[in-house]
Amino acid sequence: MFLRTCSGPLIGSLTTGILPMLIVSCLATTIPPFAPKQNPSPSDAVQVAVEVRAMPLVDSPPCVDAFIAHELPHLTSAGADVPRLFDSNGSGLALNDLNGDGRIDIVLGDLSGPPAILWNQGHLQFRRSELPMVGRARSVGIVDVDGDALPDIVIANGIAAPAFFRNEGHARFRFTSLPGVDRPTYAMAWGDLDGDGDLDLVTGSYDAGRQVESGPNYLFNASGGVQVYLQENGEWRRRPLAESAHALAISLWDLNGDHRADIWVGNDFAEMDRVWLQNEQGTWIETAIFAQTTHNTMGIDRGDIDGDGIPEYFATDMKPYSNAVQTLAAWLPLMDKAAQRRRRGDPQISENTLQIWREGRYVNEAYERKVDATGWSWSGKMGDLDHDGDLDLYVVNGMIAGDLFPYLPNGELIEENQALVNTGNGWFAPAAHWQLGSLRSGRSMSMADMDNDGDLDIVVNNLNSPAQLFENRLCVRGGVLTVELRWPAAKNHYAIGAVATLYTRQGLLVRDVRAIGGYLSGDPVRLHFGVPSGATPGDLRIRWPDGAVSSIKEPPLNHLLIANRLD
Repeated sequence: MFLRTCSGPLIGSLTTGILPMLIVSCLATTIPPFAPKQNPSPSDAVQVAVEVRAMPLVDSPPCVDAFIAHELPHLTSAGADVPRLFDSNGSGLALNDLNGDGRIDIVLGDLSGPPAILWNQGHLQFRRSELPMVGRARSVGIVDVDGDALPDIVIANGIAAPAFFRNEGHARFRFTSLPGVDRPTYAMAWGDLDGDGDLDLVTGSYDAGRQVESGPNYLFNASGGVQVYLQENGEWRRRPLAESAHALAISLWDLNGDHRADIWVGNDFAEMDRVWLQNEQGTWIETAIFAQTTHNTMGIDRGDIDGDGIPEYFATDMKPYSNAVQTLAAWLPLMDKAAQRRRRGDPQISENTLQIWREGRYVNEAYERKVDATGWSWSGKMGDLDHDGDLDLYVVNGMIAGDLFPYLPNGELIEENQALVNTGNGWFAPAAHWQLGSLRSGRSMSMADMDNDGDLDIVVNNLNSPAQLFENRLCVRGGVLTVELRWPAAKNHYAIGAVATLYTRQGLLVRDVRAIGGYLSGDPVRLHFGVPSGATPGDLRIRWPDGAVSSIKEPPLNHLLIANRLD
């Protein structure tokens, strides 16, 4: 069925009119005052109409109150039985509908072979095809780079500029380049940074790994660091933010509630995380906004875990999840060897962080909420896995490196992936009964409804063992709503950067459209809302990337909505 709804008069396309962006680096020693807003839709925002197509979700198979593991036809191999640093970091993956058939496909990187596309045939069956080899694949994204409404594939390999596979339709991709994007890229993120309606790119190098992989040529290659690339008519203008980086994760979320995308680069080792806030003039100001950060930042994710409309931020690091003798025996020799002195005032801690807004500042409450220690953690993601309206956490773990763990069989630290259920208001408890404790040394991971039955499944790209899909077969009582946005008038066709808020009797459910999240992982544009039993949905309000707002009245549960903006 089709619904046409508008919360105000239909108005022509709105642009923010942001001036050409300037890049400035000036470190602030104090946290400036700012306040993330609970109201995602300012009252003076331009109202735009949307046309909504609602498609019923398919019936779920019988529940077993657990996840069912399925092996996927792909194995990321380091090319050696026992990987070395930094092959041990593994490869990325991305999830999105590549061919417009309504089913979410998978792209998986590899270190010693070609990247693979797993075409979703329905009923969790996949057909494999391969892309040209691009070196050791790191960050992977599925994003409509050129604004033609066909999702493209972008893959970074750490030592060169990212490879661009342009979607030409009919399951064909043309290997080409991004003109002007020329610096080594390990991690990346996509968003409309300058408000002109197309997607821009931020890249980060991983200099430690690049030096090992490039060998003596490292000093003669183009420098890496953190780079901003602004897209203009298919060309890219580069603006440097930092000369060096050990970037494993980059996010482009609004960190200070002013509705402008900021840049957060999560760095490995002693290189501290760096945050640049964007001001009204489009200038980037480096600012220390977190009193504590992870020391070895692997992945970054965000979500509203307590239902107050203000997002929290979860970053992964390395810390044993158990004090059992066997666990500590595997960790302690490395911990003793890696011990180092910290500088006075260093905000870094070697554990996960959960940043929560408290009385004018961010406070790390990971330890109190029992999410500080999840093992040697890589990608950590939030998602409502049990449809109770609260965002849960899943973190993939493990490490294989002969030069780090010569005292362990095959150089492998074997750990269980960690599933943590949100027990209410952002407090967490282990969910071992969900049977998500894989021991396969996971690296990249993302969540999506892979069988169109409405619940979130999980896809993991492991290292030296086949990738896995965890089918969600939990027994839940609530309903679900999935949403995709379309913006035909802009080159940001899938509205990357939009925020959708579902109002229910029990509170707010907030989701944002992003291209990249966690560790080296591409996220789907399809938004997922688990609606607990009795929480009747009211309006679904959409704040588009240009600040315009749309409202969908009482959207039907257990449907996929395609909301098409009409300007």
